[in-house]
Amino acid sequence: MEIKKLLDDSNHYIMNTYSRFPIVLRKGRGMKVWSSDGKEYLDFVGGIAVNILGHCHPKVVIAIQKQAQRLLHASNLYHMEPQIKLAKLLVERSFADKVFFCNSGAEANEAAIKLARKYAKEQMGTNKFEIITAFNSFHGRTLATLTATGQEKFQKGFEPLVPGFRYVPFNDIPAIERSITKDTCAIMLEPIQGEGGVKIPDADYLKSVRELCNKHGLLLILDEVQTGMGRTGKLFAHEHFGITPDIMTLAKGLGGGVPIGAMLTTDKVASAFQPGSHASTFGGNPLVCTAAIATIETLLEDGFIIDQCNRMGEYLKKSLRGLHGEFPGVIVDIRGMGLLIGMELIRDCDPIVKACMERGVIVNCTSGNVLRFTPPLIVQEKDIDHMIDILDEVMGMLL
Repeated sequence: MEIKKLLDDSNHYIMNTYSRFPIVLRKGRGMKVWSSDGKEYLDFVGGIAVNILGHCHPKVVIAIQKQAQRLLHASNLYHMEPQIKLAKLLVERSFADKVFFCNSGAEANEAAIKLARKYAKEQMGTNKFEIITAFNSFHGRTLATLTATGQEKFQKGFEPLVPGFRYVPFNDIPAIERSITKDTCAIMLEPIQGEGGVKIPDADYLKSVRELCNKHGLLLILDEVQTGMGRTGKLFAHEHFGITPDIMTLAKGLGGGVPIGAMLTTDKVASAFQPGSHASTFGGNPLVCTAAIATIETLLEDGFIIDQCNRMGEYLKKSLRGLHGEFPGVIVDIRGMGLLIGMELIRDCDPIVKACMERGVIVNCTSGNVLRFTPPLIVQEKDIDHMIDILDEVMGMLL
């Protein structure tokens, strides 16, 4: 089908909830994707931090193929081997004792909010229901996670929002202290704000938050949907800061390209959920759990890919600093950990994204003026060099 017909049908039949680029992606391998007209693109977005092993990694594809011939779906009224194996793998690699599976980051955060409230009402008192989150955060688009998200632009038009959320500036401990009330049950944060413009906290921020939670008997929820699964150079971003949460949410990179989310917690907190407390029809089905197992095992094999993430992250930041030298009046800051990197500009970066795409390189703009780079963790120097050359050309033309 010709591209124009596909685009016309897309506009005609699919709800207009995304500002889509006028290309139709058809195939992906490693760092590259191809559109229906055969054009090749170097992908520095990776499904927005999803394709951590690149597109269609052979081990993940083969695992999916084998599982698809065995069992696609069964109700969570029954035990399923891939789900059990994946839960064990996550627990053995984290602070957690128990896992709840769902289908996305928003669902994982929704589950975390429900668990925190239920645990608090049972263990702390019936009025304990408020959760403190950060301005500029992003936790999802369900009604509760939308309310938890500290950005009015996502909430507008969906009022009245869910009661029980207070917002504080990110990286501001005194602001959290002032916001804790007799009704507070939890603090919910991203270790690094991804959608908010790749904002990294001070080295002691999360440690201080952990101490506040301990002092006031609050739960600490860490949204690692974007930062987890090796993205920052460690399996989970909170490991950089020397703390552990009470609840952690994962999605994006967890399945290597398939839709899966997970909420991890301790035995003590998990006890608040009993049969009937929460559920997900498709959560943790055999197909996606098998894909996630293959993704994690490949990610952790010999530690090579996470080491690669750290090395390439430093190389990418160094390369971007070279651009800063060329455009000092335009580039405000370059920041990031591992391969979650942002380059803040003084202007809207959408035209840069569009011009790069026209030249066969996919990059992303978030928070209006931040170029966000979340390539697959298998990215190599030659890929970075090519992307930087294109970015240099585009910025020289537009700025």
